[in-house]
Amino acid sequence: MPAFRKLLIANRGEIACRVLRSAQALGYPCVAVYSDADRDGPWVSQAEEAVRIGPAPVGESYLDAQTILIAANQTGADAVHPGYGFLSERAEFAQACAWAGLTFVGPPAEAIALMGDKARAKARMLEAGVPCLPGYQGDAQDDASFGAAAEEVGYPLLVKAAAGGGGRGMRRVGAADELEAALSGARSEAENAFGDGRLLLEKLVERARHVEVQVLADAHGTVLHLGERECSAQRRFQKVIEEAPSPAVDAELRQRMGQAAVAAAQAIGYVGAGTVEFLLGEDGAFYFLEMNTRLQVEHPVTEMAYGVDLVELQLRVAAGEPLTLTQAELQPRGHAIEVRLYAEDPAQGFLPQAGELLAWEPGAGARCDHGLRSRDRVSPYYDPMIAKLIVHGADREEARRRLLRALRDTVALGVTTNQGYLGRLLESEPFKAGDLRTDSLAQLPELAAAPEPADGVWALALVLGAAGPGSRARGAQAYPRALRLGERERQAWVHPERDGWEVELDGERTRVRILAHAGPRLRVEVGGVQRSVAAAWTGEALFLAWAGEVYPFEAPPPPGSGATDAEAEGVVRAPAAGRLLKLELAAGDAVEAGQLAAVLESMKIETELRCGRAGTVSAVHVRAGAQVKRGQVLLEVEARDG
Repeated sequence: MPAFRKLLIANRGEIACRVLRSAQALGYPCVAVYSDADRDGPWVSQAEEAVRIGPAPVGESYLDAQTILIAANQTGADAVHPGYGFLSERAEFAQACAWAGLTFVGPPAEAIALMGDKARAKARMLEAGVPCLPGYQGDAQDDASFGAAAEEVGYPLLVKAAAGGGGRGMRRVGAADELEAALSGARSEAENAFGDGRLLLEKLVERARHVEVQVLADAHGTVLHLGERECSAQRRFQKVIEEAPSPAVDAELRQRMGQAAVAAAQAIGYVGAGTVEFLLGEDGAFYFLEMNTRLQVEHPVTEMAYGVDLVELQLRVAAGEPLTLTQAELQPRGHAIEVRLYAEDPAQGFLPQAGELLAWEPGAGARCDHGLRSRDRVSPYYDPMIAKLIVHGADREEARRRLLRALRDTVALGVTTNQGYLGRLLESEPFKAGDLRTDSLAQLPELAAAPEPADGVWALALVLGAAGPGSRARGAQAYPRALRLGERERQAWVHPERDGWEVELDGERTRVRILAHAGPRLRVEVGGVQRSVAAAWTGEALFLAWAGEVYPFEAPPPPGSGATDAEAEGVVRAPAAGRLLKLELAAGDAVEAGQLAAVLESMKIETELRCGRAGTVSAVHVRAGAQVKRGQVLLEVEARDG
């Protein structure tokens, strides 16, 4: 009898689609689950069966283990793949699956529990001889104990959540006077994200690389490693670009790191696919960070570099099959790079975005793992990642060029994304040289802002208008048009011609022709040069993709309709949709400019909102715990007299 017959995928979005692809190729019928926000998700219709598991908030749907187990029972599923995130690293969920007679496609619950507790995990790794960072992982969690430990460890250091990952509950501390605030912020974030506020300290290795090793183990005692992935391109401790192999790792170092990763997996009786994460110093020394007891977001680069299907191997191992691969045959071939396309605003501190994806077409020449379609909404309830683009090349430079081309060919319009930022990063000299460290992106703030569009971009945008092609004036008469991009507004006269337009902008004329228009993609001629662009309209805004950059043009507001600067300073608005974790002020409170007003959680990211001016809180429009929309007024501050 087979170990299992039907697979339930306890996840959503691109990873649900990814698991479906491999499971169905092996002949397994699949069950999808979905929240109310995901009713029309592609994975829902791709699966043989699908079950609603609750409303949009994750605590009432994707984190509701009991409802997911009921869905498995209801459909006759006898195996569960957790994907990543949500319940994938919840030991109690793995144990509940076992008690329910379900095959959990992942490691034993005991291994998840051990590696989910960073303090216990580090102690076990030290016992196993795996190199670890100096630090403090004691039971005493008061600030005084941390202060004493920090002096012994030395600054700079990191405060980390003992029960979590993904950059949440993590703070960098450069000196003793920063420790108290870092502990408070990390503890609050950890309690909110993981229900566990325990923290630990680790020595911060300056100019370190984040290098992780993929491991794979079966239930028959075989443990293999599939080389390393370079994950140093990070913002806010979250990865942006990953590649395999690492440009900093040679064959000898790969062997040593692989052996350490295998020892880590053996020390906890690991079964399945997992990742051991290391910090790699400039001197070649490496240190254990944590073990992710699940499939990683960046697993495709290992698949492409090593010619394997990790999800298929996960399923085979879960079914009790022995691994037929040998360590000797697992050698990297060529180079693979992955970028994560996020709905976020790099120019605003990578603030998560939500809204309707008006047009979505992945670029040609890349593998694209995603779970969206045009007109789908990027929800404020979930991670803001839209897709992953992955390419393989004979060498790193070939892979980089292919990825850059695929990224520029990708159409993702309607919400602000990091698409342009990713292109600028791929073209930066530090990335080309393979010389990024975990703090490098913070040292390259100039990459965050899109370059000022050339006059040709403005000319095309002024022809297209904010309301779409149908809004163009008819006839032979010239007409005025104005658009705004950020804080800049430009006006022009548009002169219709027989087969196009001439745009008179600041005394210069640029000829514009639209040669073809299919969906969001346009072939245009601007100033005598043909090029392919993409565009989408909301009725008030034009999203124009030009040479890898996306420019959100808007129709300027009518004269006299905008608030004055003084009025704007007195309003605290939500910069993104999300949940208000804390509200620090009440009506009647006296405040200073820059004083903390509230803390907003949007797509797993916490953002502090501060008052723009000194004065008195005149009105509070929300309460702590409320869901708020982007731009919603939270409170108002009346200016102080004098």
